Amino acid sequence: MAGIFKSYDVRGIVPTQLTTGDAYKIGKATAAYLKAKVLAVGRDARISSPDLHAALMAGIASAGCDVLDIGMGPTPISYYAAGTLGKAKCSGAIQVTASHNPSEYGGFKFTKAGALPMSYDQGLDEVEKLFREDKPALAKRPGRIKVLNVRAGYVKHCRRFAELDRKRPLRIAIDTGNGVMGAWLPDLLKGLPLKVEKLFWTPDGRFPNHEANPLKLENLADLRKRVVEKKCDLGIAFDGDGDRAAFVDEAGAPIPGDIAGALMAQVLLEKEGRKGGTVLYDVRATRALPEAVEAAGGRAVQTRVGHSHIKAALRSEKAVMAAELSGHYYFRDFFCSDSGETAMFLILTLLSRSERKASELVKPMQRYHHTGEVNFEVHRDVKDVLAGVEAKYAGTAKNIFKTDGVSIDMGSWWFNLRPSNTEPVVRLNLESVQSKGEMEQRLTEVTSAITGG
Repeated sequence: MAGIFKSYDVRGIVPTQLTTGDAYKIGKATAAYLKAKVLAVGRDARISSPDLHAALMAGIASAGCDVLDIGMGPTPISYYAAGTLGKAKCSGAIQVTASHNPSEYGGFKFTKAGALPMSYDQGLDEVEKLFREDKPALAKRPGRIKVLNVRAGYVKHCRRFAELDRKRPLRIAIDTGNGVMGAWLPDLLKGLPLKVEKLFWTPDGRFPNHEANPLKLENLADLRKRVVEKKCDLGIAFDGDGDRAAFVDEAGAPIPGDIAGALMAQVLLEKEGRKGGTVLYDVRATRALPEAVEAAGGRAVQTRVGHSHIKAALRSEKAVMAAELSGHYYFRDFFCSDSGETAMFLILTLLSRSERKASELVKPMQRYHHTGEVNFEVHRDVKDVLAGVEAKYAGTAKNIFKTDGVSIDMGSWWFNLRPSNTEPVVRLNLESVQSKGEMEQRLTEVTSAITGG
């Protein structure tokens, strides 16, 4: 795996790293690998996406595969297409997008029939091999390209999760960062008991106001300000391709991704009733998340970071949802895939049904002290780094887990240390259930163990 082929998708700077010629070959290779008869193709609002989209479809067609052009929309429409059309009508889907990356990037996300994930260890590696070989297409008849409008069906499916109480209308602010969601929100929100403050809803692939990446705190500045100025009940920010959402409370304070996931879980577990339900959470999440799930009658199961692992675990555990600290939320009833729109509707549903403010819903789950993710560049073998840190704490740890990297439970505090999939970096998340002082002390201590200081 190198160059434009990544762990979960294809990404690169256009046109120096990723060209329309590459897009053509990727389309041809994907159709060949899947032995596809029909593939759905969508795109985001980036400046480079229309050209990459056209070249990709031409490459697919050259392999004798028909193309369903589902147009410009959020990445979850490709999951919707692959999940609803059936294998006979759709062998999979490709979304032309570089997600939250800066404007100069382009890329592709891949989905198999039934909305099954397609990451590097689940087929994308084979696509790369065919891409490198670049054998001539052998199709006697090129595939046909047909426009397919999935808008009405997609909006209807997403709105199944919007069960707001009309007795408590909400004022909210939504920042789409000039990504694709601004073109879809009017239909998604139509008729709901909401007064909406719009920030940067015009799709513009240059992202002139700020990066469409709500994980970076600086990209929430406009939203936080508007929420306070207009006395909103909640603020919502989407990334560039709409599969990820972030939230701020009525005071403009960002709601951590794991805690937002716990709030969504409460809505879904209530719907499950006596059946209960399983909720997945990644290894970085606050301990308050599984405690909240169990208090709501659910079962909490820890999982690895990364969409392909989480989507597989959703199916094997028959879980109702999964939450990632990064703001990706996955739902059983959304094809076991991530959907920023579904996440938004669940939070709005909970808030509209409650007499409490967003901050009051969040506060009980912020009782512990979490560092957030801290990254360390390492100049020795990453496996040796993890082994050395584990050895330091093995004698006194209450539990050690190897779900993803190494997680070490020390009783009043815990940490997870895991390697990056793409960089010579290890990522640390640490939490004290006792005090901020202990969190800071232990962070210094573990940092020293990582760096050898």
